[in-house]
Amino acid sequence: MATIEEILQLETIDADIYRGGAHASQLQRTFGGQVAGQALVSATHTVDPAYRVHSLHGYFLRPGNPDAPTIFLVDRVRDGRSFCTRRVTGMQGGEAIFSMSASFGIPSDGLVHQDEMPPAPDPESIADPFLTRTEAQKSVFREWENFDIRIVPHEQMVRYERFAAQQRVWFRYRHRLPDDQVFHVCTLAYMSDMTLLGSAKVAHPDANPQSASLDHAMWFLRPFRADEWLLYDQTSPSAADGRALTQGRIFDAHGRMVAAVTQEGLARVGREMPVDQHARRARDPK
Repeated sequence: MATIEEILQLETIDADIYRGGAHASQLQRTFGGQVAGQALVSATHTVDPAYRVHSLHGYFLRPGNPDAPTIFLVDRVRDGRSFCTRRVTGMQGGEAIFSMSASFGIPSDGLVHQDEMPPAPDPESIADPFLTRTEAQKSVFREWENFDIRIVPHEQMVRYERFAAQQRVWFRYRHRLPDDQVFHVCTLAYMSDMTLLGSAKVAHPDANPQSASLDHAMWFLRPFRADEWLLYDQTSPSAADGRALTQGRIFDAHGRMVAAVTQEGLARVGREMPVDQHARRARDPK
């Protein structure tokens, strides 16, 4: 499968227009983290390096075709002395599949505090699932074979009593990445879409809902490396009307809170996900 370096490498088409390549995929729809990560890369290409991205808010408008490239159009909404804003639209086949706003700021001194990192077993004490899965199971997760993802076992979870659904996941990129912090931020935007909606299923272990990301918001709080262990502390405070709200706090191995994520996704039961027309045409030219 493609490396994250290949996935986040964009082609410049024209001023503020970029193309993200199509990569071999076993998914029916383009992985949401790929679209978000590529969109963020396109936005960073238009911003002075003195400004660091501190938040993004994205909406998944249509399912993407994984066999087709995505065009990203960047709108330079504002360039201020302390902050600048970019709006990015991801396009396929003349239609918008993703819309994102990203805010960049110049770091400055101010208040400092954070929540305490929740308890979790050492990631190395949890078996690498890619080594323990059957060949059939591995084929499903081949998409992310370059990512080390270890869900904290049910019996080792220390839960907060008043939370409806909780899950903790250690994850990292398996291979050394460039030192550029912007690259690690864009990689985390890709990674943050992994497993988060699954936290809503913890409270319904026997259910198999229709699941897809609807929107995604992130806040980048402190520098980090995506190729070192990060703890994704996930909760789902509510599910209703066929949608589930999920939240995540991301800590590095030293207990520093480096990012926060909020995502809403489909959580319907009783019907299957419709097949996207782009995907159908790509797989059946007739």
